[in-house]
Amino acid sequence: MLRAVHEAGAHAVKALVTGAARGLGAAIAERLRRDGMQVVTADVAAGCDVRLDVARDPFPPLGDVDVCVANAAITTTIAPAHRMTAEQWQRDVDVNLTGAFRTVQACLSGMRERRFGRIIVISSAAARSGLRGQVAYTATKAGVVGMVLTVAAENVRHGITANAVLPGLVATEQVRAMPPDVMARWLAVLPAGRLVEPEEVAAVIAFLASPAAGSITGEAVGVDGGMHLSTVDFGSQRRD
Repeated sequence: MLRAVHEAGAHAVKALVTGAARGLGAAIAERLRRDGMQVVTADVAAGCDVRLDVARDPFPPLGDVDVCVANAAITTTIAPAHRMTAEQWQRDVDVNLTGAFRTVQACLSGMRERRFGRIIVISSAAARSGLRGQVAYTATKAGVVGMVLTVAAENVRHGITANAVLPGLVATEQVRAMPPDVMARWLAVLPAGRLVEPEEVAAVIAFLASPAAGSITGEAVGVDGGMHLSTVDFGSQRRD
């Protein structure tokens, strides 16, 4: 079905990208446009096709969306578990987990009717490694992986794939604006020695949305420069 959608004469593939006003979301939207898709962007900030708070606003009709990229998230709630307030916790859950679910749910009915769809939810490398000081963020990003597994299982016979993408530290405007000492501390521990470029994550998402990925579903795909790997050994010297 997806191949037919891409072929000449078929309707243009329509994609929804949330959290697309800047950063990773903007890079994803641009890549999907370059691949020939009709892209609808949404964000709580101005500058997108739809101004939308994924946690609580009603969604516009999305029955014709073929590719759903749930990217909107809060990344700035900083508090260790023993000091995190209920309000901080709930804010991350509302946007990162409930918002992602609401986005996917809004697109599912149309996909099931057409027996075709691509669902891609942006999680985080923190979902498998944890992240000090961001317990709510980490919990929600792990939660969306479980959501994706269930959505994939429920819809695999309807021609719909569902996958999570787990980026590492991505070179967005927000990350590049970190204080120099914080940036230096991160670069010192990243196995690849550099940030992940937004275009690298967007390329993986474009593949998962493509005809070639029709048999890939229920996966959590890391794009983190080896951030999840153990790079420590018991030797006394470097072994590069």
